[in-house]
Amino acid sequence: MRAQLGDQLVIESPTTGSARRDGEIVGLRHADGTPPYDVRWSDTHDVTLVFPGPDARIRHLEHEPGSAHGSSVQHAGEEDVSLRMPEEPGPNPGDIGRRVAAVRERQGLSRHETARRAAMAPDYLAYLEERPADPSLATLIRLASALGTSVAALRGGGVDRPPGQGHALLHPELRELGPDECRALLSTHGVGRVAVSTPDGPAVVPVNYEVTDDAIVYRTTPDSVPAAAVGAEVAFEVDHVDEAMSQGWSVLLVGPARVVTEPDVVRRLAAQAHTEPWAGGKREMWVSIRPKRLTGRRIRPIHR
Repeated sequence: MRAQLGDQLVIESPTTGSARRDGEIVGLRHADGTPPYDVRWSDTHDVTLVFPGPDARIRHLEHEPGSAHGSSVQHAGEEDVSLRMPEEPGPNPGDIGRRVAAVRERQGLSRHETARRAAMAPDYLAYLEERPADPSLATLIRLASALGTSVAALRGGGVDRPPGQGHALLHPELRELGPDECRALLSTHGVGRVAVSTPDGPAVVPVNYEVTDDAIVYRTTPDSVPAAAVGAEVAFEVDHVDEAMSQGWSVLLVGPARVVTEPDVVRRLAAQAHTEPWAGGKREMWVSIRPKRLTGRRIRPIHR
């Protein structure tokens, strides 16, 4: 019997031949896919170590009838002639996989060596690092032990702390961004910070923003700190820190802020907004900041 991560282990009733219990194989103990397996049971969602008996069979879900490959069901004692291999690397790996890759590379470990230490298939480690995945607790425990870190660190346990506490890159590059790159990063929308002067001194507050007609716009209330930007030249900053990869970027916009008063423009802004203000409440005052100066920087590894 051989399996790959994501296959189903099905335990059949010895009397009727019908499925008695099934679960997803979420952990391998041997690189060749032989038992035992870590199985997440569908009825309890618990993960247990299983040594399959003669009443067990492997179901390769991606080969079920109706797929391009037909069905593939393997019973205990049979030899699997077509092991399932991970798909080609995708462009959007999961955060856990990126953290695993970052720790592994900082320690100078190859995938093969890390997989050997964690008692898992190198192909599955590649899958974890390159695609969104939800590894079992047992898998994370073995990976954390192999990498000399903690499960909490691999899961991003520091998300409530300020970003930037990870290790710096070994060979970082700080690059100035051009205006077009800055506009492209701003246009993704999201949360930015506006810096204003108030009677109590300078203040920097986060706001949900939109980009329209090359200007930054956000909703607020007349008595709020973000409303103090109106009539003054202010700074608006957006950034992204990739804690797992120790890289990121920031864009700074400086320009005059004004209240948007044209009814048609206000209606259009409200209709096209990508999200409601996270702070909640009734926020119908739109503030626009048109850039006079736009700069940005990016930190990333030097490509050698």
